[in-house]
Amino acid sequence: MKTGISRRTFLGTTAAAGITGLTFPALVTGCSSEKGKKKTVEVMTFLDQAPDGQEIKAGLIGCGGRGTGAATDFLNAGPNLKIVALGDVLQDRIDSCREQLKKEKGVEVPDEKCFVGFDAFQKVIESGVDMVILATPPHFRPEHLAAAVDARKHVFMEKPVCVDPVGARSVITSARKAQGIGLSVVTGTQRRHQRDYVATYKNIAEGMIGDIVSANCYWNQEKLWHRDPNATWSEMEYMIRDWVNWSWLSGDHIVEQHVHNLDVIHWFTGMFPVKARGFGSRLRRVTGDQYDNFSVDFVFENGVHLHSMCRQINGTTVDVSEWIQGTRGASNCRNLILDPSGAELWKYEYPVGEDGQPMKEVKISPYVQEHIDLVTAIRTGKPLNEAENTAMSTLVAIMGRISAYTGKDVTMDEMMNADLKLGPKVYSFGPVDVTKTVPVAGEAYVPGSES
Repeated sequence: MKTGISRRTFLGTTAAAGITGLTFPALVTGCSSEKGKKKTVEVMTFLDQAPDGQEIKAGLIGCGGRGTGAATDFLNAGPNLKIVALGDVLQDRIDSCREQLKKEKGVEVPDEKCFVGFDAFQKVIESGVDMVILATPPHFRPEHLAAAVDARKHVFMEKPVCVDPVGARSVITSARKAQGIGLSVVTGTQRRHQRDYVATYKNIAEGMIGDIVSANCYWNQEKLWHRDPNATWSEMEYMIRDWVNWSWLSGDHIVEQHVHNLDVIHWFTGMFPVKARGFGSRLRRVTGDQYDNFSVDFVFENGVHLHSMCRQINGTTVDVSEWIQGTRGASNCRNLILDPSGAELWKYEYPVGEDGQPMKEVKISPYVQEHIDLVTAIRTGKPLNEAENTAMSTLVAIMGRISAYTGKDVTMDEMMNADLKLGPKVYSFGPVDVTKTVPVAGEAYVPGSES
């Protein structure tokens, strides 16, 4: 009589202790001073352009809109930077990317450096590049990162970095290997490279609002996008073209998109939650197997709660933001700190524009700044590696998704040991062997079942 989705379906069996070889990673925060003295926190020093140096040749893996944008941002980061190879499973994505790079940046990638297919990532890595940009649907990220690190390539990869616990642990393993051999890995968490966020973080980390006692974060927006099926496409091609609507490819939007906000809270608090209790539903989505809204109560080990909310439904209130409350004040995490009465304690000073008025945005786009910071790390020999923290932020989002899908509490210990791995075992352009039903939490009511 039970028609709900079990936790086992979404966690799998749990790995025996020690199989993963991983321990729960600590979130790296600022440096505190001696007791009784004002805490001083080191933050990144931002350059407007990466320093010149030896040519860096990059290959792009995943040539859709975000991948093409990331390649352009990389080229805008400084001198002597080149895109020399492209890879994707779809030829038209490569064609449109090549056209846009030639039109906007004068970059011409030759035919022999353009690779199509599920093995295109390996061919790009082997094409003589110094670094790779990973921008395929997130499902493929763990395998692509592992291959890049094995080949000793620096990496820029988009968030999220995985869609399931097995993928998260793979990314953590690759991150630690990259760190051990001095590679830089930047992960598309733009807010960590956004000057107003960083300045706000520094003030809070140095104690301006006291101890953090609660947090909220939101990514509520209207519908994103979808693709309708096409008779000329196989099921695999259709799913890849419609990837933001399928959990095995995107992780659901709590993972694919809301991970940005969750990562900010983890950054500012210096903690990852240990438990999630969430719910969600599918009200308006027209393709795929995902929800279009989530609400999750995350609990940290010290008892602090984070309320996380995300939604993608037309005609609803839009709010993409973060908020933290401390014992001596509160902040929107981006550019404002208030005292307990709501009076302004501190406000970020934006640069003055050509009209003499303060600008509303930071001087350098964070989408470009993260590439400036990556190239700077490579050329100065001071590695920057964000992969492990982003893997943990992604795993937190996955924990919230599983709690909502099942209607059950889910813990981080379970996430670190679950053997859940989404997606087909074989990649080919034909039918896709994955579950396509939409999860429904709890058990259906059956008349007479009470007796």
